Amino acid sequence: MRFRIDLKIFLFLILFYLTKQIEIYAMIMIFAIIHELGHLLAGILLRMRPEKLEIIPFGVSISFKINPKDYNKKIKKGNKLELKKIIVAIAGPLTNLIIILITYNLKIDIIKAMMIIYTNLLIMLFNLLPIFPLDGGRILKGILNIACGKRIADKYINNISIITTIIITAIGSILILYLKNIAIFLIIIYLWCLIIKENNIYIKRVNLYDRIEKINNKNT
Repeated sequence: MRFRIDLKIFLFLILFYLTKQIEIYAMIMIFAIIHELGHLLAGILLRMRPEKLEIIPFGVSISFKINPKDYNKKIKKGNKLELKKIIVAIAGPLTNLIIILITYNLKIDIIKAMMIIYTNLLIMLFNLLPIFPLDGGRILKGILNIACGKRIADKYINNISIITTIIITAIGSILILYLKNIAIFLIIIYLWCLIIKENNIYIKRVNLYDRIEKINNKNT
């Protein structure tokens, strides 16, 4: 399994330290890692092999190797691999929900309990945003892939991701003015970095689809 550290994490550490929010950031990272362990456990239970582990500014990202057998087993217009991806994506937010429920029923200091619940709720809701490659985007893309096919799913999720990020940016900008919280600004920047990267991949994929279609048309 390959291991990588996103160097932007050091910039985030410096900014949160200078703004005296390092404890909040540390708690987010701890539960974000636990969130990712939920993905890992689900993947292992589904007999998927971890391929790459990457430490990113808001936690850890784990990718799995593709099993050709899953790819070849069709489910409507998708395949078994897409179904496994959906289950793995759901496992992360589900892990945060379980932590929230456990914490709510534990007899611990109310302030600590509220911090744990708030942090996990934030991570869960953030990851459920319909933005690819966040969990919400992965779940939606998997469902669209099975229902409509890969090409249409790619188009829809790319457009939905961009529109959602624009809305988040507008709401976040207002919150920044009122709350003066740098964390919101960093989250917006992080989301746009994801969107730009995935949009570039989408454009290349569309070009590939068009080339394949032209070749097929020539052969027929």
